[in-house]
Amino acid sequence: MGLTYSYGIYLRPENVPRALNEVAKLAPPERRVPPLAVTLPGGERVVLPFTSDFESEPVDCTGRDRVTLDTSLVFPADEAVRAYAEEGGLSVADGRVRIGYVYLDMCFPPLMDPRHVCLDFWAATSRMSRLFEDSAAIKKVFTDLAEAAGAVCCLFDTGDGGPERLLWGTAPN
Repeated sequence: MGLTYSYGIYLRPENVPRALNEVAKLAPPERRVPPLAVTLPGGERVVLPFTSDFESEPVDCTGRDRVTLDTSLVFPADEAVRAYAEEGGLSVADGRVRIGYVYLDMCFPPLMDPRHVCLDFWAATSRMSRLFEDSAAIKKVFTDLAEAAGAVCCLFDTGDGGPERLLWGTAPN
């Protein structure tokens, strides 16, 4: 089994639409998939440039503990991202790199705290997992996303059963 590193962003349910709209801004502008309509547990609908199970059929999160989206994200090309791009034959455009699929599990509620929702962004491959750990630019994207979304915290998890690392957080509400 390969490595599965992830960034977990914990936020209040009312902040999920804002967070998902911020994630959509990280999608490559040239990505051509039909828009995905996602209805959140509170009934709010968000339209995203992603898929779920690699399809664009509407997703209703009501009554579900977990929903997975297949995102395609671009990240600033710091040294680690540039090396990843070079090794994988990926192009750098405008100082950014589309690194491949990053899966997004939305957990309603997460195991950690039933008052929150977790947006868990996990790497699709072991090589991408190592990039998640090595790249300061990727870390900053996720911590900035947490802040912009009004999250409570952003954690990094190596999936090895050890404690997650707190990367960003606010005082408990």
